[in-house]
Amino acid sequence: MENSISYILISSVVKRALNDIKNNLERSIRNLIDMALQFSKGRFQHNFFSTVQTMLCNKNSAYYDLARDIVTYVNIDRLYTFSMNLGYNSFTQGVSLIRKNENKLGCNIPWALAIQIDLQQFNKKRYHKVIDMGEELGIYTCMLFCKGHTNRALDLTKEHNNSAFFIFCDTEDITPAFIEEAAEIHNIMPVVRFDENTAHIYTPMRNMGIPFSVWYSYGQKDIETIINGDLFYSAQQLSPVFTALLPEPNCTDSMQRLTHQTVIKERNEQNYRTILFEMQGDIELIDGIISADSRPAYFDGNGFLHDWSGQINCEHNNLFKSNLSDIFISAFPKNI
Repeated sequence: MENSISYILISSVVKRALNDIKNNLERSIRNLIDMALQFSKGRFQHNFFSTVQTMLCNKNSAYYDLARDIVTYVNIDRLYTFSMNLGYNSFTQGVSLIRKNENKLGCNIPWALAIQIDLQQFNKKRYHKVIDMGEELGIYTCMLFCKGHTNRALDLTKEHNNSAFFIFCDTEDITPAFIEEAAEIHNIMPVVRFDENTAHIYTPMRNMGIPFSVWYSYGQKDIETIINGDLFYSAQQLSPVFTALLPEPNCTDSMQRLTHQTVIKERNEQNYRTILFEMQGDIELIDGIISADSRPAYFDGNGFLHDWSGQINCEHNNLFKSNLSDIFISAFPKNI
């Protein structure tokens, strides 16, 4: 991928913009979005970057404050690597490859893989193979859920330089050893549980130049703080890149829809210096734009495939036993 003409051209523009960003942040960001629009070939990319372009016309956007904060402490090489992996490899070339493979295989392919890392089931060679198979299908975004063993997740990311990894973990997982190792890996973003202890990681993460996000598991008890924005206001105090909301297992469909609607509204109004992301609704939203059909994929610690309603009951749909393409053909056939 790094040898393609479009990659070389885009990477050159991105590097130049990132080097100039501290001198004129607003202009550099607008130039990046304008460039992205010029290279956008698909409906998803064009719609996404057109929306961002419109939003950035708001000179009072809190996203400028977020970007200004990020460039004060994050290494430029790290920004370049992660933004190219997510923006180009995943959302540009990856999306194109996903569509080609969907037509070829006759199935839906998710834009991101979500994998629960289980220590007892951990098979490094197999996980590497799964990530390789995902990249062959066009999947260059991976969400690793790895409470208690983030070191295993870091081991996986080092050998897949073209993918962007979001490492979901708890506050206690952010140890000095983790921070030291993570600082050397530029294609990852830790996503840390947002609770009363999260503030403790703020200074050590920033001192090592590591951008991070936070996640929060919500349910009925949180409806008021979500609707009135108190949750988002509290989260933005830590300047996370993303604030991801995950519905609890007993969260009702109506609660999830209301939360997603609130997130979209607040995101469009740009009042918070963190990018809000409701996991279920926004993953489906992106998936639906890419493929028309939305079929998100989450693999539990035992390797079994789940959708939002639960495990897809089939022994074949297991990443330790079957190839990803075979699993998607079986579980996510295209509606003809």
